[in-house]
Amino acid sequence: MAGQGPLEGRVAIVTGAGRGIGRGEALALAAAGAKVVVNDLGVDPDGAGTAAGPADEVVAAIRAAGGEAVASYESVAEWEGAARVVATAVEAFGRLDVVVNNAAVVRQHKIEDAAEEDFDVMVGVNLKGTFAMCRHAIPVLRRQGGGRIINTTSNQWAAPLGNAEYALSKGGVTSLTYALAWELQNDGITVNAVAPFALTRMTADQAQRDAARIAEGVMSERRARAKEPRADASLVAPIVVYLASDGAADVTGRVFRAGGGKIGMYSHPVEARTIFRDENAGPWPLEELVELLPRTVLATDTKAPHIV
Repeated sequence: MAGQGPLEGRVAIVTGAGRGIGRGEALALAAAGAKVVVNDLGVDPDGAGTAAGPADEVVAAIRAAGGEAVASYESVAEWEGAARVVATAVEAFGRLDVVVNNAAVVRQHKIEDAAEEDFDVMVGVNLKGTFAMCRHAIPVLRRQGGGRIINTTSNQWAAPLGNAEYALSKGGVTSLTYALAWELQNDGITVNAVAPFALTRMTADQAQRDAARIAEGVMSERRARAKEPRADASLVAPIVVYLASDGAADVTGRVFRAGGGKIGMYSHPVEARTIFRDENAGPWPLEELVELLPRTVLATDTKAPHIV
C-alpha cells in the first residue's frame, strides 16, 4: 500500500468501520494510501452490546496488507467520545484529513411501537454522532487548511419505508451536510453525503420486511419490485475514496446514491410550484386554497411519488 495510492500521506477516520459498509470504506481508503482510524463500538445493528473484535479485525487486515491503522472503540453518540476519536487520529498519525461518518443503528417498528429509548438511540448515534464528529473534527481541518467530510445518509430521507425515527435521523444528516457545505465553502473543507445500498446486517431481512409491508397495504408490489438489489457492501466504497481524493476537491454539498454498480446523485430540494397572493389583501381564504391548490401547486402531484 505504502507510496502508491492517491491518498498517500493522508489520515482518515471511519466510524462504524468494523463491519459492512464502513469496513469496506476503511479498507478501500487504506488501499488508496490513507492511514486509518477504525472506529467501531462493536454493537449489534440495534445498538445493543459492545465488542472490540470488529475494529481489531479491520485494523489487522489493513496492517496485513501493508497499511497503517489504529482502532478506536469510542461511542460517537457521546460528545466526548467523538472528541476522543478525533484526538486518536492526531495522536497516532499527527493530522486528520478525511472523516467518514458511517456509524449508525436501526430498530425496525411502526411509530406506535416506538419507545423513547428507540428514538434516543437512533437519533443519538445516527444524527448526534455525525454532528459531534463534525464538531470536533472541523477545527482540526480548519487549522490544516482543508479536508473532507463524508456523511452517511439513507434513501429513507427521500423515500421513506416506515421507521420514522431512523428516517428523521438520516434526514437530519442530509440537512447537516448541506448546512456545513455552505458554512465551510471558504475553508477548503468539502462536505458531502452518501446514501448507500448494500447487503449488510441491517438489510439482511429486507425481503421479509417488504413482504410484511405489502401485506399491510403500506407498500405496493410495484415499489417493492423497483427497489435496488442489495450487493456486496464493499461496492459502496469507491465513491467515498473519490470524495476523499484530489479529484473531488471542488465537489461539496452533494448527496450521492451508491451501491452495486450504481452511482447517482440527488437533486437539492427546490420549490416546484408556487402561487401568490397580494399580502396586503390578507391571508389566503380557505375556499380559495381548496379551489386553487389542486390545479396549481398540487397539479399532477395528487400522490407523493415515494408513497406509490
